[in-house]
Amino acid sequence: MPEALFDLAVNRAAAALRGVKPSSQAGTTALAAWHARTRFARRVALNDIRAALDQKPGTGLWHWAGGPGGGWQAGKAEFP
Repeated sequence: MPEALFDLAVNRAAAALRGVKPSSQAGTTALAAWHARTRFARRVALNDIRAALDQKPGTGLWHWAGGPGGGWQAGKAEFP
């Protein structure tokens, strides 16, 4: 899987869950619904997306970069 696809999936999932913790019941439900309706995201395992979201720093603007082995970077992603 291309790194950019993973990054895009994590960043879009983070945007879809804005204000909701991924580990909460509401977050789990919302993330599963988002994953099911987003065709490209189905190429990235839901558990991998959830694991990345669980690492997101609490405040400020962050984006995921570097594929499955990457991490959260301060600021906005270059590609939405």
